[in-house]
Amino acid sequence: MRNIFTIILLVVPMMLLAQTPYKFKRVIDLETTPVISQGNTGTCWSFSASSFVESEILRQSGKAIDISEMYTVRQTYMAKAENYVMRQGKAQFSEGGLAHDVLKSIKANGLVPQEIYDGLDPDKNYHTHAEMSAVLEAMLDTYIENPGKKLSKKWKPAINAVLDVYLGAVPEEFAYEGKTYNPQTFLEMTGIDPDHYVSLTSFSHSEFYKPFVLNIPDNFSNGSFYNLPLDEFIATLDHSLANGYTVEFDCDMSEPTFSARHGLAVIPEDAANNMAALTSVYPELKISQQYRQEEFENYTTTDDHLMHITGLLKDQNDTKYYLIKNSWGNLSNEIAQDGFLHMSESYMRLKTISITVHKDAIPDTIRKKLGLQ
Repeated sequence: MRNIFTIILLVVPMMLLAQTPYKFKRVIDLETTPVISQGNTGTCWSFSASSFVESEILRQSGKAIDISEMYTVRQTYMAKAENYVMRQGKAQFSEGGLAHDVLKSIKANGLVPQEIYDGLDPDKNYHTHAEMSAVLEAMLDTYIENPGKKLSKKWKPAINAVLDVYLGAVPEEFAYEGKTYNPQTFLEMTGIDPDHYVSLTSFSHSEFYKPFVLNIPDNFSNGSFYNLPLDEFIATLDHSLANGYTVEFDCDMSEPTFSARHGLAVIPEDAANNMAALTSVYPELKISQQYRQEEFENYTTTDDHLMHITGLLKDQNDTKYYLIKNSWGNLSNEIAQDGFLHMSESYMRLKTISITVHKDAIPDTIRKKLGLQ
């Protein structure tokens, strides 16, 4: 009889816990610009990294500047096109990209404010790129097929002309708050140095503490990522937030437990609780380096979506979650408000492909291991 009572005493609190709605307390809430929508496009990489850069401008200067996502998209399309043509079509040409593509574009092409270059069709109030992307790829494939038996010198001007039609011509000079700038002098005014940012990941198929090219589809530009053990990867993320630095990241959003509608992303210990865990607290899976690697190598974890980490939260059981700024507009729900998500540490450990941070946000001991100055 005593054993039965013991079991009841153990099981009943667990059942009650499993049915408890989430209650969150924000521990860290860093300054960022308002949530906006990427529309019907695959340009989350530009929206999230631009939001990250805007927070960096806020952190460094206190200036709230809305930078143009589509200026970066416009410039990056030309880089994608050149890569696709010179690899004779044996590369990805799509709407996707990664955070380092934004930083590369900023370094090469500068920045432009949103009010100067919005990239919108005059007849629409939202972005849609399906037609443009299909037209561009068809044109590039024609040049690659080489009907003239020699690659035409006209392909770059032709692609640029199409981009001008769909997104608008790139401004050479513009006025902003009473001063005249070009994209490079505007970049200088913001104080952003693209060379001060690094991308980090955590996969055991490559040597830790060394950079390597991560083979994922959207890494068309063959960008390098510094590789950290999983615990140090998470420690770097937490250290960044604790010291006032927001973080850009790439993750898998294909899980049924990633829900923008519920404003939540979790990894329940028991998959039978997946749907219930979107509204109530359930125990979560412990994520090891090995399990993370297996899920990546079997395609269960893929690089689907980039977002912006702007804070840290705790639930009523003192479990850690990350405050995530999305780019799908101001979706509000019972858990998160105004287009933000709450992502558990378990989800972050398993489903994050990479993060991008200011190099000063990395703990000194880890920076030394990476050989960063």
